[in-house]
Amino acid sequence: MKSYNDLIEQTFEFPTLEFKVENNSLLFNNVPLMDIIKQYGTPLKLTYLPKIGEHIEHAKLLFKNALKRYNYKGSYTYCYCTKSSHFRFVLEEALKNNIHLETSSAYDIPIIRELYKEEKISKSTYLICNGYKRPLYTQYISELINEGFNVIPVLDNLKEIEAYEGSTTAETVNLGVRIATDEEPNFAFYTSRLGIRYSDVNELYRSKIQNSPKFKLKMLHFFINTGIKDSAYYWSELSRFMYKYCELRKICPDLDSIDIGGGMPIQTSFQFSYDYQAMVDQIVESIQWICNKNNVPVPHIFTEFGSYTVGESGAVIYNIIDQKLQNDKELWYMIDGSFITHLPDSWGLGQKYIMLAINNWDNPYQKVNLGGLTCDSHDFYNTEAHSADLYLPIYEQESENQYIGFFHTGAYQESLGGYGGIQHCLIPAPQHVIVDRDSEGNITTRLFANEQESETMLKILGYQQTATESKTEKDAAYEEAQNGQERSVEELENQEN
Repeated sequence: MKSYNDLIEQTFEFPTLEFKVENNSLLFNNVPLMDIIKQYGTPLKLTYLPKIGEHIEHAKLLFKNALKRYNYKGSYTYCYCTKSSHFRFVLEEALKNNIHLETSSAYDIPIIRELYKEEKISKSTYLICNGYKRPLYTQYISELINEGFNVIPVLDNLKEIEAYEGSTTAETVNLGVRIATDEEPNFAFYTSRLGIRYSDVNELYRSKIQNSPKFKLKMLHFFINTGIKDSAYYWSELSRFMYKYCELRKICPDLDSIDIGGGMPIQTSFQFSYDYQAMVDQIVESIQWICNKNNVPVPHIFTEFGSYTVGESGAVIYNIIDQKLQNDKELWYMIDGSFITHLPDSWGLGQKYIMLAINNWDNPYQKVNLGGLTCDSHDFYNTEAHSADLYLPIYEQESENQYIGFFHTGAYQESLGGYGGIQHCLIPAPQHVIVDRDSEGNITTRLFANEQESETMLKILGYQQTATESKTEKDAAYEEAQNGQERSVEELENQEN
């Protein structure tokens, strides 16, 4: 009978630069995952930090190549949109690569201030402030502007500019405008709820900005919800946007930049096919062609890549804790976690990820369904992006463990799942392990957060009187681990015992 390894190699071009098998077990970016499991256990979230820098540098190279190929006279600026993952270790890793930031909420601004306090960013760092803004958000933005930060608030509605008229004291306030693009034809509505209508942009400029002593319109923002992809819809909307840019540029000499929102896709299947360089080339060529046709200088290009920055750095690893044959042909592998709480995109949006066995690659395989621990009937995963069936190794439950991994899960899952809060059926958030490499390329690991404990849930739910307020030695040890002081699971368990 063919092995699971045979199945994968016959179905895909495998191994890849990112995945390979040694000693019957999977390596992710040359990290032996069974070693991580032996040290920390499951379930666990894993973040491989070097992947973040790899993607940033890759995108910069793509645009550098395109600008050179077409002799493009504008510049390129890489922004990371923080909503994809707000974790400190993500932002600090991204900022090592000379990037800029895009925000979407008032609660991003305290993070910005903390990064500035620790000299991770400077006042020259671009802060592109997007989103529909309530008073606290515009107040925080105004304070940053008044203190000399390089902020561009992107107007999302016609009244937003009024919030900056009286609250900003800076001599010059640079503004952006988000254009309300049309959604895809199969979407639930025709035009995006976010941004300002094409027909209103010129009037907004003439009435509120053109004759203002301090406001300058510097940027137009373009966002497609589906991201950058080679479709007639995408190219049509980009062209429409650029013709509006050219029209506005002729009456607004300060306008010199565009922000292309909606990032590039990440790999969610081994059958993923996307020519990154060709897409970037076509974007740059299209922008230049339309500008030249309208006798308008080409704009500086900003992008705000979120999922592309951090998505492929993440993984979630589970142990199969039970096998249940519920009828003649439906075999369930039960995981020690929940798809609803740990991978909400897979449940709410039907998102598929690269899913692979971690061990037992030499074992024969069988068709399975994966079931989570919650009581919800939707807590399951049973298809792949390339197939209606799901296959995993056959294993002897009494004598073997079977581990599985979901890969490229690094964007949005924690924020959508309400990291650290109350989850469905009170299933705890899993422990989170950070994997990095030192200056010599050796693998290093540290525990960022232990599995959520009952005491934290009780406090949130209002049972403070029953929740212990004192820190156990194990709590303190985990705090040390979060601060970078590594201690093994064995040390923690010995200490607890």
